[in-house]
Amino acid sequence: MGLFGGQFANVVEWQEFRDDMLFWKWSNKEIKKGSRLIIRPGQDAIFLYNGKVEGIFRDEGSYDIESDIIPFLSTLKGFKFGFNSGIRAEVLFINTKEVLVKWGTKNPVLMPAPGLPGGMPIRAFGTFACKVADYDALIEKVAGIRQQFTVEDVKERITGMLDQLLMKWISKEGKDMFNLQVNAHEIGQGIQEDLDMEMQKIGIGISSFAVSSFNYPPEVQKMAEKAAAQSMIGDVGRFQQVAMGEAMANGQGGGTASEMAGMAMGMAMGQQMASQMHQSMPGQGGQMNQNAGGAVPAGGSAPNFCPNCGTKTNGANFCPNCGQKLV
Repeated sequence: MGLFGGQFANVVEWQEFRDDMLFWKWSNKEIKKGSRLIIRPGQDAIFLYNGKVEGIFRDEGSYDIESDIIPFLSTLKGFKFGFNSGIRAEVLFINTKEVLVKWGTKNPVLMPAPGLPGGMPIRAFGTFACKVADYDALIEKVAGIRQQFTVEDVKERITGMLDQLLMKWISKEGKDMFNLQVNAHEIGQGIQEDLDMEMQKIGIGISSFAVSSFNYPPEVQKMAEKAAAQSMIGDVGRFQQVAMGEAMANGQGGGTASEMAGMAMGMAMGQQMASQMHQSMPGQGGQMNQNAGGAVPAGGSAPNFCPNCGTKTNGANFCPNCGQKLV
């Protein structure tokens, strides 16, 4: 017996241990006399016999299965290895490390927004952290029918739930649709709680969920940038004066100065159109117009300077520079 005992010996181990794999099952092999169990750092080993958990081993190291493992198994404590006999058992290796995973929405999420019947299409990106949390649930729901379970499997399940959870927590916050990043922490925290509750059903815990960015359609992004630029410019007349002054001070010649003046004129025209629309509204005709030359009631004398661009009027009814009606 001693002569042949070694030829049946084997090693029970997770040889290709990967950080992106949450569990791997050593199965369909017979554990013979002289076999050893090897547990590496970041691993737990669960012995399964006829689908039932026999014992969980958490300390890393190399163990003789007959002397170090069998005595601690629930129903196999009295098992004796004989010549040509072994145990037809399974060993489930668990990755005990927490894994950080990048996520992103597959398609734009249509968020309800005022004035947009179809909703605002938004993409979101970020990270989440997960690890095996409940061995019993994992064995019952997943490991019983699968050989391995990877981070990609978890990511696929989570991605399938993200659209509804993003809609739920963005709507629940009730914040500005165009400034979601301010509330990214609260939104991510709410999604993490919901995801953890769902994933715990299969033994996986979600310890954190972060939203790194919200991406809007290019057209919306350009509008936001334009609005920000206009708010920074402020008073059009002042912008025109500053632009012209800087161009001449830098010695950039008439070309640059003309471009800057043209830009200011275009903005002045836009403001003029908005002003005319405002004046045409009912009840607005008799209001006072505030400008650099003072307040002038409708139907009074022309101001000394144009309220729109600041050009001297010389008593004209219309601005000689921008065409603004003065009286």
